[in-house]
Amino acid sequence: MIGRRAGRPAPFLLDDAAMWGSVVDRRTFIGIWAGGLLTMPLAAEAQSRGKTWRVGFLSGSARPPDDAVPLPLRQALQELGYVEQQNVVYLGRWAEAKQDRLPGLAAELVGLKVDVIVTTGGPASGAAKRATSSIPIVLAQVGDADGLGLIESLARPGGNVTGVTDQSVELSAKRLEILTEVVPKATRIAVLWNADDLGMTMRYREVEKAAHARHVTVQPLGVREPDDFNMAFSAMTAQRPDALFLVTDALTALNRKRVIDFALVHRIPAMYEFSFLVQPGRQLSQGGELRGSDLQGSRPELAPR
Repeated sequence: MIGRRAGRPAPFLLDDAAMWGSVVDRRTFIGIWAGGLLTMPLAAEAQSRGKTWRVGFLSGSARPPDDAVPLPLRQALQELGYVEQQNVVYLGRWAEAKQDRLPGLAAELVGLKVDVIVTTGGPASGAAKRATSSIPIVLAQVGDADGLGLIESLARPGGNVTGVTDQSVELSAKRLEILTEVVPKATRIAVLWNADDLGMTMRYREVEKAAHARHVTVQPLGVREPDDFNMAFSAMTAQRPDALFLVTDALTALNRKRVIDFALVHRIPAMYEFSFLVQPGRQLSQGGELRGSDLQGSRPELAPR
């Protein structure tokens, strides 16, 4: 899938929408991710056995307690012969769900002269792309990379971006459909999403459109920071929805415990995008299996300021 272009590998994008119908094994997912990353140095003309590769990692989620990049990524690279502190070092940066930090963090990685930047999420990927047009960028956990402008198209990505994308916008309509089938009497569905994230807003718009087609009223609950969740909860208390749809990004994932607890206390059926958000028998999810400890950060929530 990877070829040469002007001495550098041509980027590829894997549209894995078909994978979402079944559980995505995390090592398979990260293996695709790491495989794309490793092809870059292997294809470089300046390959040297004595070189230590500098892998930058940029995420909008919480900094893990050990300050380490995701373990599956490190394990996959080690299996391919990249041993930490011998021929590869990792430089991780986390924005703690504060998007305004991402441009500065991306610039830091560029200034540290990393050989590649691995990103998770649309905002982090966008910040990395704006920070450099020459350093290869490997993205993961990004929905609709073409719609976000990270690539020109799935057929011709162009530029220095490669990685994995899924069609999250279309999946949002499917999730809404499943929710209305499970809760057939639902006429009012609250949708909670990060209104500062273009990708999440695209998903919200698709849910809104699908709800209109099903004659369901949407209660929009856009949040931008941890304090906004209290306002969202107050709105749902004042006007109780028949169901809740949570659009998942770094901000909502880091505050997931607050959302899940609210839905449980108020007995509101909820639809989530990933299985790590679901408590058995209590809520629904439709999507791949992405474990929070691997990619979202291990901290369960951000307390309101």
